[in-house]
Amino acid sequence: MTPYKFYSLLFVGMILLSFQPMKAQPATSEGVITPEMIKQFKTELEGNNQTTALRNAVTSTSIRQLTQNFENKGNVDDYFSDKIKIQGITDQKSSGRCWLFTGLNVMRVLAIEKNNMKEFYFSQNYSFFFDQLEKANLFLEAVIETAKLPTDDRKVEWLLKNPIADGGIWSNFVSIVQKYGVVPSTVMPDSKQAESTSALNNVLTTLLRKNALELRHKAQNKSSEKELRTLKKEMLSDVYRVLSLSLGEPPQSFDWRYEDADGKISPTKKYTPQSFFKEFIQADLNDFVQFMDDPSRDYYKTYEIEYDRNTTEGVNCNYLNIPVQKIKQAAIASIKNREAMYFSCDVGKQLEKESGILDLENFDSESLFDVRLEMSKADRIRTFESSSSHGMTLCGVDLNEEGKPNKWLVENSWGKSGHDGFLIITDRWFDEYMFRLVINKKYIEADILKLFEQKPILLPAWDPMFAPVN
Repeated sequence: MTPYKFYSLLFVGMILLSFQPMKAQPATSEGVITPEMIKQFKTELEGNNQTTALRNAVTSTSIRQLTQNFENKGNVDDYFSDKIKIQGITDQKSSGRCWLFTGLNVMRVLAIEKNNMKEFYFSQNYSFFFDQLEKANLFLEAVIETAKLPTDDRKVEWLLKNPIADGGIWSNFVSIVQKYGVVPSTVMPDSKQAESTSALNNVLTTLLRKNALELRHKAQNKSSEKELRTLKKEMLSDVYRVLSLSLGEPPQSFDWRYEDADGKISPTKKYTPQSFFKEFIQADLNDFVQFMDDPSRDYYKTYEIEYDRNTTEGVNCNYLNIPVQKIKQAAIASIKNREAMYFSCDVGKQLEKESGILDLENFDSESLFDVRLEMSKADRIRTFESSSSHGMTLCGVDLNEEGKPNKWLVENSWGKSGHDGFLIITDRWFDEYMFRLVINKKYIEADILKLFEQKPILLPAWDPMFAPVN
């Protein structure tokens, strides 16, 4: 046999061996599902005489309808002992900008009251434009910072998975409006892309990931930081172009007037976004601090989450973790003084959308499937079952004769859905699914306020509490 024939036969034999079916693991191996187990499961299920009826119901009707607790309907009224007057309804539509709506809605209440306005809205689109530009810059700076780390490093992996998003938090709101000012909604109204951000987000995400690879390649080929930042500036120009074409060009100055509640028209005045901020944001944003109720971590400690910001020079999300009962005390004081608050929670849990009520007894999946789903708040956080997912404006509380809350009222940003644009939250739901509350320092006890002086514990960007609210 010639060497050629020998190696040819050897090569063919290797190919044939590669197509041999894999040997199945013995049925007795630990951890596998066996036929005996399937038979046992089937027997247990068939032993229940309601199985057929339940299967027919569940396979032909939505689980949400089947788990709705009829006995709980009508148990929550819409009366509140203390409520801040809110004028107008906002709608974030198909976007994750709830944090911007919430921050601006908190300030809108103060602006309307001080100026006796008939109606007024800030432009979320203006603020969103610069939020996206700044987040792109922050991402590219982080890419330069981590350029020498391998792509499977956890920080690099997280950055590439999260180059940009439309969600955010209170500190994002503060950074943007303090740096770029604000404008009325009529000066820069929402565009189609602002109302439905997914397509824009997809374009920016792809663009930034492409840019990240180029920056990493240049850095690994000994480009200097100066050269990398020159290249980054060109990349940001592309981001600006995409934003300008999608959202409109932000105004540098504008003429504006308004009608007050008595029908009087104010004189027309020229503003810049910064001068409008100084005149119509009727609060010092540095006077506000953030509370968190996270029982999975030590209470009475401050925490900071890395990269949980939207500007390079801004501050990361920084909060004091305290029990929910302490948070309630400060919230009640603020509502009684007619000052609304930035509030965020896990809004998807037990929300009865039609009535706009959040209560622990709205839906009962355990009875339908005969399984136990109960978890503690701490365990829900640890397992990513629950997190702060949506921002709203806390504006009302219903206190009983003993001064204890029965329920809470929040202004939402989903148009007229729910309870005419609001959601009603029972106090027991508040305990389980409320996470963040931003409040003016003047409503906080001195001993609690002093705890903010601690050096915060730095948490990684992939911490369970990172999830930007939307």
